[in-house]
Formats: sequence, C-alpha cells, structure tokens
Amino acid sequence: MTTTIIIELHKLDADPKNVRKTYPADSIAALAASIKVNGVLQNLVVRTAEKKGRYFVTAGERRRRALLLLLDQGEIQRSHAVECKVRDSEDATEISLTENVMREDMHPVDAYEAFHALAAEGKAIPDIAARFRTTEIIVRRRLALAKVSPKLLDLYRKEEMTFEQLSAFTVSDDHERQEQVWNGLSTWDRHASRIKSNLLTDEVASTERRVKFVGGLDAYEQVGGIIRRDLFDADGGGYALDVALLDRLVSEKLEEATVPYRQQDWKWVEATSERPEWMFNVPRVYPVEVELSDELQAEYDALCQEHDALAEMINNEAEEEGAHERVDAINRRLDEISESKETYLAEDKARSNIVLYVNYHGKLEAAIGIIRKEDGAGDADDGENGNAPAGVEAKDGTPKLTHPATLIEDLTAQKTVALRVELFHNPDVALAAVVHAMLLRIAYTGYVSEQSALQVSLTYERVEGSMKAPERCKAVAEFESVQENYGHKIPGNPAELFEWCLAQSREELLLLLAYAAAHSVNAVEKKFTDRRSGIEQANQLGRALNVRMTDWFEATADSYFNHINRQSIALAVAEAKGENASLSVKAAIASDPSAEANAEVDDGEAQSLPMAAE
Repeated sequence: MTTTIIIELHKLDADPKNVRKTYPADSIAALAASIKVNGVLQNLVVRTAEKKGRYFVTAGERRRRALLLLLDQGEIQRSHAVECKVRDSEDATEISLTENVMREDMHPVDAYEAFHALAAEGKAIPDIAARFRTTEIIVRRRLALAKVSPKLLDLYRKEEMTFEQLSAFTVSDDHERQEQVWNGLSTWDRHASRIKSNLLTDEVASTERRVKFVGGLDAYEQVGGIIRRDLFDADGGGYALDVALLDRLVSEKLEEATVPYRQQDWKWVEATSERPEWMFNVPRVYPVEVELSDELQAEYDALCQEHDALAEMINNEAEEEGAHERVDAINRRLDEISESKETYLAEDKARSNIVLYVNYHGKLEAAIGIIRKEDGAGDADDGENGNAPAGVEAKDGTPKLTHPATLIEDLTAQKTVALRVELFHNPDVALAAVVHAMLLRIAYTGYVSEQSALQVSLTYERVEGSMKAPERCKAVAEFESVQENYGHKIPGNPAELFEWCLAQSREELLLLLAYAAAHSVNAVEKKFTDRRSGIEQANQLGRALNVRMTDWFEATADSYFNHINRQSIALAVAEAKGENASLSVKAAIASDPSAEANAEVDDGEAQSLPMAAE
C-alpha cells in the first residue's frame, strides 16, 4: 500500500537497505542546482524508521542529499516540506534496486552487492536481469566482482582506480595476490593488461618487451632474478620467473630515463612500459625551426663535404683504413646538429608534456609535446595567428569587414565546387592531396586529420592484440621496420606535410599512397564480425599480390597444431602434404600428434593451411 504525505527534511534519514552507497559530489551539486530552480520533480519513497516520527529514504537518497546541500548553503530551512510516498519496509531493497538500476546507472560495486544479495537468496541470473530490465551479461559482470579483494573494491569506490583496472582482477580469486600486484605496480603502469599479465602468469618470455628493455635475461639474472631456460631454444632463450622484480627493474630504468627530460621545463614527464592508447586521440605541439650559429653552420658544411669525399672514395673502392667508421661518426654528428635546428617554444613546453614508453622491440621512445584535455587540449583559439574571427571587430576597436554566416556558407560552397573542378584537372596535386589526407591519419597523434580539406577516411587498426605471440610474427617486425623508415622521412609537424607532399615526385607519392593504404588493410576474422565481404576481398587482394603465407608463417606445434583437435591436425597435414603424410600423423595420434605434424610440415610447404592468403 502506498500513501503520499508531507515530511519535514530534518526527519528524513538514509535507508540502510538502500543499495546505492556511492554518491559523487559533482552529481549531488548538479542535482541541487536543478532542485533550486525547478524543485523536486519526483516524490521520494520512504518507509517508517524505528525511531518515532522519522523515516528512511528508500528511493531518492540523491534528492535528499541535494536538499541537505541546499540546507547547508542557506537556500532552504530544516523544516522544508518534502513530498514522499510511504511504502512497506519489506519492499525496501527491491524498490531501491529498481530505482537505481532503472533510472541512473548504479555504481558498479553497489550493483554487485545488490545483485549478490539477491543471488544469495536463490534468484537466478535471468530472473534478476528480467526483474530489473537489464541484461544477463551486466548481472554476470557485476557478480564477477565477487572475486575481487574488498580492499580493491573500496579503492574503486574512492575513485582511486578505473573500472577497467578493477575488472582486470576478476581473472584471479587470490585476494592477497591481487593486492600484491596492485601495490607492486607503479602508479603510471597500472594498465589492465599489465594487471592481468601479472595475475595470470609467473613467467615472462625473453622476447617480451620488458625483458629486452632491461637488457635481456642476463641483466635480470645479475640482480638475483630466477630464470627457467629453454633447452630447445637455439638462441638461448628462456623465461623470467620473478615478475615483480622485472617490473621493478623496468620502473627504475624508466625513472632514470625521465631525468634529463624533467630538467627541460616541460609541464610533466610520464614513463610507462607500453605505449598508451590515449596518445592517439590528443593533440600535440611541434618544434619551430631556428637558424644555426655561424660556428655550427660552418661545422655542418665542413662535415658534409668530408662525408661526400669519403663516400666517393668508398664507392670507388679507394678508401683509407677507418673510412667507414669516420662516415658513421660524421652521420651521428650531422644528426645532432640537425636536431639543434629545431626547438620547442617555452610557452609550448609550459603547457605540454612528454610520454616515455617502451616500444614493441623493447626500445625507449619519447612522444614529445603531448597535450592532455586537462591541460587545455581542444580549447578554441581566438583566431589563427592572432587574427579575430570573421564577423567580429578586432580587439583594438578598428573596423573589420564582416559577413553574415549564411553568405559565408553560400560563398564557400561555390569555392568548394570550384576546387573540385580544378583538382579534377590536376591529377598530380590530387595525388598529393590524397596522400596528405591519409598520412595525417597514420603518421601523427591527436586531431590532425582536420587539417585536410579532403573528406578522405582511412582506418588503421592495430591487430597485434588478435595474435597469440606477435613478437614471433615476421610480418609484424617487417611492417614496424617500414613504419620506422618512413617515420624518419615524413615531417614531424603536420602543418608542414602538405607542402612536403607537393615537393615529392609522382613515383614517391605512389609509394606513400601504398604505404598509407597498407595501414588500412584488415583481414582479421573475429568470432562475430560484419566484415565478411571485406574479408573475402582480402583473399582477392592476396591473390593479386601473389602472397605466399609460407614466407611469413611457419606452422609449428606452438603456432598452429596445439590449437586444433586431432582430426583437424590430420586433415590439415593431408591438405598441405598429401595423404601419406596424413597417415603417419594418424598413426602418432595416440602419442603426440602435434609434434608429428610439426615434423611433416617442417619444410615450410603448408601453404594450404587456413592462414594462407587465399
């Protein structure tokens, strides 16, 4: 039974049966501002409390807290009248859960505790999902938080970790280990992938980026690290068994690498063991060119002359002893002088940052000039190069030609069509413009794609996450080498890219077009995909390019046969090597079929396996 009554604010208390326990301060402040203007638009739901004359707020605690904030601000009195609906106490938990799930998303930990209480009462997951009009997957995800240490749940309540980080701990139910992993990782390295990696395994392969970064297994072993060697690895590979020690070594080396950058007046310097994904979606500042001093310019010119003379001698096979070493030394010095031709403005350094990270090959890289949102990224300028925008008088009060927005739209539409016609008649400029638009998307971070007038779209998706061992993929290493080579050729500042493209030959532009187009290829077949036609066209592309996957992939037990069943092993070998080879595999099924299959295709002729180009 429901009765509507008026209750004074000071007689309302928080209901201990309310499933929501977390109320962000900014949310309460926003609601209080709304109530101040519009009043409470929906009645609170209450039940009688044990103390006479008082009531528990079963649904509407956010509204009660917002009213209390207005009370603290002196906007209302303690006796402020609040319209409430009185419900039976037995319905309190269900009413509270319905209110929170159906109206505003509950804090995930609050939802977990509420769903867990209902599940403990014997309610099935589909029943819980149906009753509160949510999905079974949401219920299951919230219930999965039961695996997480209460201490970590409390940290999430206090907004000291993200939900992605919290979810990563559900791969283990060892609370002590979870807390050890969280406390052992540096604050800047608590990525979900790193948390999962530390929880799921106690071994790190010698080919992993962290091991390479600290100097390999030998360097790790010298400081007391325990190693499991792989006796069948001709390169002397193995595994680091003390992940905590390895991460500490990585942290120390990264911290050491930040020292010279921290002395250069950047706003902040961050170091991380892998490239942050958010770096692709933020703008950055770029260096400006400065003239060399007379002394450095003279040294640069002299080194260039010496380099050319030595190169000619080497080409004519008439070089003196040590000529190659001298050329290398000259190249290093020329690079140092060239770097001094560019510098960052002091005002740009004061608002931007540096991110140091370990790349795929275990090398340290620096992303310089990153601007985060909280540092002012995306703020609108007053106008390019200090000019006032169209339709606004200059700041000194002098008259300025202005145009109505409708006229500007009309004139620029006509300008667009004229540009289209002229571009059609000039294929060289068109080629440069298309390459420019594509390179903006793949060669730079941040919102630089807006610097092209062409609405040409290119999507580049990293696919290493779909591989079990990307560090052993020959194609990944080759493509990263291509990217590194072109990375040195393309201008560092996107504002200079178009002029650079115009200066390239048609042959070079076609190579750049192929380079950009290669980034957009995606033939990954996931369990659920809407790209079936595109994946089929990838097979046509493979045939046109005459791709032989045996040049890029070796079918071994680890890379292929251990991941399919025994019947499929025999069929795959029969398709690749013939029925006789398949018979020998079938004969070994009872022992180690994958090893036998590995031997049968060891000569690299498994071109018919499913990962072939067609």
